[in-house]
Amino acid sequence: MRLKRDGANQIERRLGRPLWRRFVDQFTDFMILVLLTAAIVSGIIGELLDAAAIILIVVLNAVIGFVQEYRAEKGLAALRALMTPVVQVRREGMVQKVPAENLVRGDVVLLAAGQRVTADMRLLKSVDLRIDESALTGESVPVTKQAEPLMETDLPVADRSNMVFSGTLVNNGNAEGVVVATGMDTELGRIAGLVDSGGVQKTPLQERLEFFGRRLALAVLAVCTLIFIVGLIRGESPLLMFLTAVSLAVAAVPEALPAVVTISLALGARRMVEHNALLRRLPAVETLGSVTYICSDKTGTLTQNRMSAESFFADGQLLSQLPDEADSVWQTFLQALTLNNDASLSDSSDPSGDPTEIAILEALRARDFVSSIPPDFSARKAEWPFDPVRKRMTTAHAQGESRITFTKGAPEVVIARCHNQLSAEGVRSIDAKALQDAAHSMAENGYRVLAYACRDWKKSPSSLSADDVESNLSFIGLVGLLDPPRPEAEAAIADCRDAGITPVMITGDHPVTALAIARRLGIATDEGSVLTGKKLERMSTAELQSAAAGVSIYARVTPEHKIRIVRALQDRGEYVAMTGDGVNDAPALSSADIGVAMGKKGTDVAREAADMVLLDDNFATIVRAVREGRRIYDNIRKFIKYTMTSNSGEIWVLFLAPFFGLPLPLLPIQILWINLVTDGLPGLALSTEKAEQGVMQRQPRPPEENIFAHGMWQHMIWVGLLIAALSLGAQAWAYGRGSENWQTVVFTVLTFSQLVHAMTVRSERFSVLSTGLTTNPALLGSVILTLGLQLAIVYVPFLQRVFHTSTLAQEELAVCLILPWVVLVAVEMEKWGMRRGWLYRSKEPLAAL
Repeated sequence: MRLKRDGANQIERRLGRPLWRRFVDQFTDFMILVLLTAAIVSGIIGELLDAAAIILIVVLNAVIGFVQEYRAEKGLAALRALMTPVVQVRREGMVQKVPAENLVRGDVVLLAAGQRVTADMRLLKSVDLRIDESALTGESVPVTKQAEPLMETDLPVADRSNMVFSGTLVNNGNAEGVVVATGMDTELGRIAGLVDSGGVQKTPLQERLEFFGRRLALAVLAVCTLIFIVGLIRGESPLLMFLTAVSLAVAAVPEALPAVVTISLALGARRMVEHNALLRRLPAVETLGSVTYICSDKTGTLTQNRMSAESFFADGQLLSQLPDEADSVWQTFLQALTLNNDASLSDSSDPSGDPTEIAILEALRARDFVSSIPPDFSARKAEWPFDPVRKRMTTAHAQGESRITFTKGAPEVVIARCHNQLSAEGVRSIDAKALQDAAHSMAENGYRVLAYACRDWKKSPSSLSADDVESNLSFIGLVGLLDPPRPEAEAAIADCRDAGITPVMITGDHPVTALAIARRLGIATDEGSVLTGKKLERMSTAELQSAAAGVSIYARVTPEHKIRIVRALQDRGEYVAMTGDGVNDAPALSSADIGVAMGKKGTDVAREAADMVLLDDNFATIVRAVREGRRIYDNIRKFIKYTMTSNSGEIWVLFLAPFFGLPLPLLPIQILWINLVTDGLPGLALSTEKAEQGVMQRQPRPPEENIFAHGMWQHMIWVGLLIAALSLGAQAWAYGRGSENWQTVVFTVLTFSQLVHAMTVRSERFSVLSTGLTTNPALLGSVILTLGLQLAIVYVPFLQRVFHTSTLAQEELAVCLILPWVVLVAVEMEKWGMRRGWLYRSKEPLAAL
């Protein structure tokens, strides 16, 4: 009821254009309006069929453009929906999580450091609460808040110390507050109501393509004007030449490129969500392929964020798991591990207790030992809890009339208090050095090591002090615990190496532990690749920049150190992805080229500062996102290459025909048809192409690299010329034979050549035979459909009248079907030359585009 009364807790966005307006806007382009006007004039003077056909194709083009824009907008809306924050509220006495947009007045919200305040609230409780209100008031210093009433009324926002406001950030402390305003009724909503928000920010690639499109439009208009003038000189109808020139301009200017880029990026970002990577900023999709360094937190990202008991030492034996059959020493060790443990495991609920003790208990349960201890023995008769000064914990248990105590703690402390050790032959004198060496060896392998000892008592020691109880002990064994690497992390690290990306571990953990995990994962092999926070602080900026090239592990570092690490790498020309989860990580995430926040353990502040959120907090997800980013960028390049080459071919055909003494090759309706069927369906299908072979075995793309690099602009020119040569050659052949079908021949060869080209550009370097003809069903289907439509307008009588075609003779159809395969052979030869390094090795021009 309250939600219905108050409405959703959302800042109202500026209403977008209604659907009808979006459709109408497809006709507002100047060249489209000119073409429609010319078509109407054509109808008035008697060419009704031509006029109707041109208008119909323009409308179909508008429908395709409308659908593209609608899909892009829906994709972006779906991404925004995934970013809805979740808050903790107390309802009906129970704490529950709800979407922030469902908050209503009267809800009691729990706030903690790192969270964003999602509604205006009156504080009920406050513990050391400081709020960053800079987004609302401009105050750069966090403001201290308290829950006491204020005597004054009508205070400005900045002085309302018992209130927190929507859009601000919890910098420190925790609190509870009751919601007093939501949505547009909040202070933030009041300000938003005064502001007319701008449109969607364009990505750098879109801006470059728009700039390129404007320059290309000028060139195309110049060529079309020349074609118009030459046609008039040759005695062609002024109206026909005008329609031809305008139709060619409409077909050749790639006004849809920025929209297609938006679709590709938005759909790619949605696909990344399936791989647990949420892109908060669309430009990050296109820039992922440029990442050269991934600086990742260790705990929970490279590791599983849970302790695991993986090493056990007793009676001179070092085992990776507890033995199935235990002699007297191992039996005592198992008892000590079980009884000196405060954790609890249950099949019906999550384990509770210290992570170290949970790990030990899980190892015991895997061996089914816990349930084998008699209840009388397992019951504690006394205990001396862990103390950070003593670094030990002891429990006492009954053995008939006697007692036994089990002590665990830091190896150096426990071993020092032992006067003998247990062995299969019984109790023997202690070899303290050998035990310390064993503990040190385990620690060097990255384990957190605990030592266990015991002591027998004839009567209860419960009245004795911890110091007395924990003396004259008998050493039992050592256990090594580790936060194990994620199973998929090692392969992800190897993928990084293959892709020219340097993985770097950043942790607050001990250097020895960090190095042990790094060795397992393949991040580093020696101590020379480790840099501690203490050493980092003593380094100058220049020294850190120089050292960063050889560092794979940053240990004992703080969030503040991360900013220096990012900037040092960037100063070296690297493109850096940095992970983080805390409030203090936000500056480093903002400074990184790609900020990556944790979705599970991350704070709202970190997530909002990041470009990408890992929904599973997994390093491998970053690598998958890089792979997906490279695929998306490659497919955008393929679409541009295909579209621009097709347009190039059409321009060359019409521009060069007069120089060879050939009549006007194409009519306006035919030009628009080619633009509709070849640029539309096959072009969009290229955006669904799978990743290229070896996409993760190539070096990262330089961020400043021109999208037309690696021979793309050369390809657009020479393949366009080749398609024009084939088309004009077919026209000359048919025209020279006196065939009345010569215009249908050139029309069909041009269309089929573009379809063959669509199949060949699916890979920039690899043969279509190795890529496979059926591995992109969408493209194959669109090519077959377009082929069928083209044959229909050639052979169906009604369509012949609309498109001014005629039935092709068998030999003419054979020429139309055979000649386009020259394009495939030529492009395959280009790829062959690229694979051998013969083509496109020099510095690319057009760098300004």
